Parts: sequence; C-alpha cells; structure tokens
Amino acid sequence: MELVEVSEVSLIEGGITVLQPLSFSQRQGLRLALAGESGAGKSTLLQVIAGLVQPTTGEIRIAGSRVRGPAVALVPGHPGVAYLSQKSDLPKFLRVEQVLRYASKRPVSETEAIYTICRIAHLRGRRTDELSGGEQQRVALARLLLSGPQLLLLDEPFSNLDRVHKQAMQGIIEEVGQQLGITCLLVSHDATDTLAWADEIMVLQRGRVVQRGTPQQVYYEPATAYVAGLFGEYNLVRGGDRAALLPNTLTGKALLVRPEQLIMGRAESGGASGTVRAIRFLGSYYEVEIQLANTVVRVRTSAATVAVGQEVSVMVTAGSGWLLE
Repeated sequence: MELVEVSEVSLIEGGITVLQPLSFSQRQGLRLALAGESGAGKSTLLQVIAGLVQPTTGEIRIAGSRVRGPAVALVPGHPGVAYLSQKSDLPKFLRVEQVLRYASKRPVSETEAIYTICRIAHLRGRRTDELSGGEQQRVALARLLLSGPQLLLLDEPFSNLDRVHKQAMQGIIEEVGQQLGITCLLVSHDATDTLAWADEIMVLQRGRVVQRGTPQQVYYEPATAYVAGLFGEYNLVRGGDRAALLPNTLTGKALLVRPEQLIMGRAESGGASGTVRAIRFLGSYYEVEIQLANTVVRVRTSAATVAVGQEVSVMVTAGSGWLLE
C-alpha cells in the first residue's frame, strides 16, 4: 500500500526554483531517506509533505487524503503526520510528564512503551529547560509519537547531537519503525548516516531527484560523481589508468571505484603500476595514496605493508567498480 504519494510537486520562492517538478511514492513501512548537499531542497520537501509549506504546483496524498498546505488549511499540518524539526520546540519551564500528558492520545500501556523506546522514562520529573539537547529531542519525539501518527517526518534528527546522543537517536528511530509500525521519512545532512538505516535512499540535487535506490546501489552504483561523493571517498579514473585497472571494457567512460574496492600488490603483478605517495592511519584502517601514470588513487587497507616511494601495482577487486559517462 502506498502511504505517501507526491505528484508533480514544485516550489518557487522569490523567483528561485527550490523544488523542480518531482513525483515519487513511499509504501507503508518503507524506510525512505532523502540525501543531498546543503540547499538541495531536502528539508523543504519534507515541510511540503508535512503541510507546513505550500507547493507552487502538484499535490501530496497521505493514505489517499490530500495534504492541504497553509494557503488552504486554517491550521498547518496534516492528520496522521508528525514532523520532528531540528529544534525540539518544547514549552519551557514545564515538567516532562506535563508536556507528554497534554500531548497523549494513547492508553497508558502504550505511553509506557513509547517512554521506553525513547529512553525518557527517567526524565519525566525534570523540567524541559533542565534537559540536554539530546534529551530534549528524545522528549520531542515521544510527544509526537503519543499523537499516534501514521507517518513520521524526521528533519535532520542527528545534526545537533554529539556521538553518544546520535547513536541513541539512531537506535530509537530504528525501534519506532519496528515496534510501533510507524512509517518514517528521514532527512540527514550527512548522507552516510542513512546507509545503515534506510531501505531506500532518494538523492536530490538542486531541487530534483537524480537517483533513487537501495543503500548498496547509491553507494556502489552511483548515477553521478555527485551522488558518489555524498556517501564517501571515491576514485575517478580515466584513460590509460582506467584501462589498466579494468581492461576489456567500453572506452570513453570513467571508472568510479571506492578505496576499499582497490587492492595493492607487488610491482608488475598486474593491474596499474604506481608509486606510493602517502600513508595515513585512520583508526580501523590505513589509507594509501598512490600515483598512477595520470591519476592519484586512494586504497584502503587493514595494515601498512608498504612504504612511501615504493613501487606497487593496483587492481580492482572482482566485480567492483562502476563506469560513468
């Protein structure tokens, strides 16, 4: 069942095209993430779906019901849709239990389950102005979940969190879908945050959709170098270096390959010949920078078995690499 249906939606503000006409759907239970550079239109699209921003053209339907924007609706928003912004916007000086009690539309047994999922049961006696940023966001999420939404829109929920609170929020969002059966649509300014969570990722560039696919597809089979760069380091190899790395393929195309898809070998052992320019320790792995005939590539390895200045060969692991026009 298609829960979200977006049809030819566009947005022009102040003569500037923020969203070009786009259409997509999201079935119930599908974890969909929006990725793209700053200014790509991710958060704006989320606000249009939430009914908080009026689109210039097109329409959105949630479970078959048309979303009416603020130009039509007296109260912005749409029934069954919850929107978590980057700011918690909790009322000040109230105890957490008061904020949650006023918002709840669920029986007591369900509210306790939500408090557990959001890791806030121990915070109910504290005032909202006494909470850390991460605690405020978890309370804000619980308040939305207590309204019983079908669709949860998450606008960069990790952007203002430290590593500990970010990991906690990632786990909570995972459980919201699994235990409460709520469909989630998430925007993240760091596209790599979406890889482990999403069933599908939709990539925006300048207000238009440039690729949609599984995390594996957008990571290993990106439509463009722009998409590839959103999800991590990559090498773009052309000409003779490309032919040496991946012979017997179509000419005129560039090879896009991730650092972990390359392996080093002894000089003249096959592949492309090169010289080690730098070795960097990055915690769980080393990154080795190698100068090929015309291209500098980065190779990821678990151990530093070479030295700067050493001659090596570089090969693509079997079945790896992606050809771009």
